[in-house]
Amino acid sequence: MSDTNNIITLSRDVDAHLIPSGARIYLHKDTEVTITQALGSSYTVNIYGNLARIDGKDADAIGREPTKAIPAELPEGTNLNDLVWHQLKTCYDPEIPVNIVDLGLIYNCELIKKPGENEHRVDIKMTLTAAGCGMGPVLASDVKQKLLALPTVTEVNVELVFDPPWDRSMMSEEAKLELGLL
Repeated sequence: MSDTNNIITLSRDVDAHLIPSGARIYLHKDTEVTITQALGSSYTVNIYGNLARIDGKDADAIGREPTKAIPAELPEGTNLNDLVWHQLKTCYDPEIPVNIVDLGLIYNCELIKKPGENEHRVDIKMTLTAAGCGMGPVLASDVKQKLLALPTVTEVNVELVFDPPWDRSMMSEEAKLELGLL
């Protein structure tokens, strides 16, 4: 049974981020929230008319199973580059039910093998749907944490860029269909 849009009472205190400012807030045990979005490994909740993002590692506070960094099973023959893109597709804008890849927020993703080692660095250039969005550092941190969970990835650099500015034309056809823009 889905509990999206049903009132849930927090079972424990939990850190969250206010949307769209990105400000860290502390939600207290027994506070009533409503889940408005449960995608990737984070949850957007409505609390007293405001939106907040709760990390998947804290999902137990809303009666859900905490999420793991990498799914238990990936398609056979998946290489590291595929894993990187798979992980990026598990990152969601907290206000839009589409992953950041299909939204067109990833401008560049480069996988670099470190010389003489079986370790890799991933360099990401990404943008936001709105330049003033305070959730940028939160999304960048989400990307970094998920990529660092991959085998042999030991360094991740995420750069937020705003040139070119994001617009709807950067979205995939799937994203436009999901949002009813086709």
